[in-house]
Amino acid sequence: MKNVTENPEITGKSWAMVGALGLIWGSTFMVIEIALTGITPFWLSAGRIGFAALLSALVWAVTGGPLVPRGARLPWQSLLAIGALSTAVPFMAISWGQQFVTSGFAGVSMAAVALIVLPLAHFLVPGERLTRRKILGFVIGFLGVVVLMGPSAFASSGISGESAGRIAVLTAASCYALSSVLVRRLPPVDPIGLSAVLLMIGAAVVIPAAFLVEGPPPLPAPRILGIVALLGLIPTAAANFLRILVIRSAGPTFMSLTNYQVPLWSVFMGVLVLGEPANPSLFLALVLILAGVALSQWGALGRLFRRI
Repeated sequence: MKNVTENPEITGKSWAMVGALGLIWGSTFMVIEIALTGITPFWLSAGRIGFAALLSALVWAVTGGPLVPRGARLPWQSLLAIGALSTAVPFMAISWGQQFVTSGFAGVSMAAVALIVLPLAHFLVPGERLTRRKILGFVIGFLGVVVLMGPSAFASSGISGESAGRIAVLTAASCYALSSVLVRRLPPVDPIGLSAVLLMIGAAVVIPAAFLVEGPPPLPAPRILGIVALLGLIPTAAANFLRILVIRSAGPTFMSLTNYQVPLWSVFMGVLVLGEPANPSLFLALVLILAGVALSQWGALGRLFRRI
């Protein structure tokens, strides 16, 4: 298992996993919209995290690997913090906050994860130094997301409680950023076991919260239950495992590139699947985002192409 004090190792596999995560999470918004027609927001979060925790625990039980090497100290305080910050708290904050903010603001807020990670990783993660090229690349990518979202990104929704909603969504973005850095700082740990434990901690937080906020769980139609199971399987259980692999090997700054892809894929899915019109700003945004990624990861791209 890789020692976290080593420099991040960005390979072709790392790029493939980040690309897959962008596609998975970017496509998830459509599925969530469908699920919310038959289940409340907090119970949707509880259902997908709970189902993902059961699946991940089953896989871990079958593989039989210890969470940490024999004799090593189990970092329970860090695990509890990461478990809450990586799924439960941001899922609930986004579900609640999106009642009051525009989808454009939510999309830009998720892209801001990449910018939040930069200073955190610089001070807290060995080998993740902040450089002018990195900063410029991430800023260009962020501008691409702003162009993609359009004027609605900062327009007021006109709903009472909008300020609190914006704070909730930005809190979710900060949770994702901080949890990525904390995952990287963990000692050597089995990634399958770590994925399962973090989801179980998340479920232990979100299920009681759903009871407190929304009362007993509803009984959705079989179609909605199937959608919740799908959300638990792919964008929660499988994606959480991929996320841990990327952070542990390539680092939280590289992982944060996913947050530029998510709104881009979300818009692409709307065009390709739902037949929504392709705004010309989509192509400008694509150029800016790709340019920002290339600039911020210039060294990693150079090493990748030298291997090919």
